[in-house]
Amino acid sequence: MMHSFHLALLPPALTLRTLRRRPRAAGLRHAECLALMRLGSPALSVERMQLRRLAMFAEWDDESALDRFLADDDLGRRLDGGWHVRLQYLRRYGEVAALAGLPVQAGRWDPEEPIVAVTLARLKLPELPRFLKWGRPVERLVARHPGTTFATAAVRPPHTFSTFTIWRSVREMTDMVYGRSAVPQAHTHTVAMAEQHRRDFHHESAFMRFRPLSEHGTWEGRSLLPDVGA
Repeated sequence: MMHSFHLALLPPALTLRTLRRRPRAAGLRHAECLALMRLGSPALSVERMQLRRLAMFAEWDDESALDRFLADDDLGRRLDGGWHVRLQYLRRYGEVAALAGLPVQAGRWDPEEPIVAVTLARLKLPELPRFLKWGRPVERLVARHPGTTFATAAVRPPHTFSTFTIWRSVREMTDMVYGRSAVPQAHTHTVAMAEQHRRDFHHESAFMRFRPLSEHGTWEGRSLLPDVGA
């Protein structure tokens, strides 16, 4: 098993079609296709759902299944012209039914190694005002955090939300989670988590850690993984 996360520029009509009907391919266990949104952007703005920018998070039987999809599938060939990272699953907190086969933990990590974090959540629509109130400060914290080399979010109406972040190290990511970062408003994540525990925003949600294995292509003219040799 392996995972991948993809970013690509697509015509809006193709993005909408992909949001309505997720891809099917031999060896593809599950895919979440979403439109990108800018972290921390106003709740009512075009930045909250960018139909020209598609994100796909996928689980595969193996790497060869992904290679075949990128070479042979119409959507796969579009994604192959964008950017993606191949991922080794390590850990999850919470659970999403579509990915219920993932063990709680599948590996160990060095606190100083780069890490990719993916969240996936199915929102309770009546909780949207609370979710925005407590979530947008966290979005701004993550987007501006010096420990990230890339951070974005994505949405598939009516209720699926995801975040994708690349961190220079596991330590910097966990410092953010527990409010230990030396940055303004460092407490916002712990406050939001306390509010979620008080009354859950979601029907289901999972926070997952992955080790980046390989990066392919560029996004907006640059590589996104940290230079581990720097």
